[in-house]
Amino acid sequence: MFTGIIEDIGVISNLKTELDNLHITVKSSITPELKIDQSVAHNGVCLTVVSINNDEYTVTAIQETLKKTNLKTLKTGDKVNLERAMKLGDRLDGHIVQGHVDQTAICTDIKEANGSWIFTFSYDSSLNNITIEKGSITVNGASLTVVNSKKDSFSVAIIPYTYNHTNFNIFKKGTVVNLEFDVLGKYVSRLLELGK
Repeated sequence: MFTGIIEDIGVISNLKTELDNLHITVKSSITPELKIDQSVAHNGVCLTVVSINNDEYTVTAIQETLKKTNLKTLKTGDKVNLERAMKLGDRLDGHIVQGHVDQTAICTDIKEANGSWIFTFSYDSSLNNITIEKGSITVNGASLTVVNSKKDSFSVAIIPYTYNHTNFNIFKKGTVVNLEFDVLGKYVSRLLELGK
């Protein structure tokens, strides 16, 4: 379980394919605090630490994860948002994030807004995921508030702190991001779909 509050921006130092799996090695300032078998969210994707070497650690993404996320597009040198799993009793500063990406989206617009930024994303609404105005959304692991909610797109307002401490500052039009929709909204949507 995560909160969507990004702790660090890691840098991809190595990628190795083995059968259908992708072993991802990340250089990060949080590495000395990690241990084998610990969960870390990478652009919002919960992955297990399988090895640690000095200031680098490795996680493995399986084919199912690669199909549904932007991890398949990673290259050496890319920056990823990182968050360790929350501790029981910690403040929940973002919202309840599972680290289970629902689908990807494409950044379609970036506007400066006199000290902040408005990012707009489009996504495939046929997968029955929804946003609501002022509801929560996780974009590349960052807990954000939806503005301008539409059937297949939404926007988020990014303050300077978030812009400077996440990989939002390298987004451009066409950037593919991971989305995790609000878990409560997913349950309500599923119940309506089942007619209950």
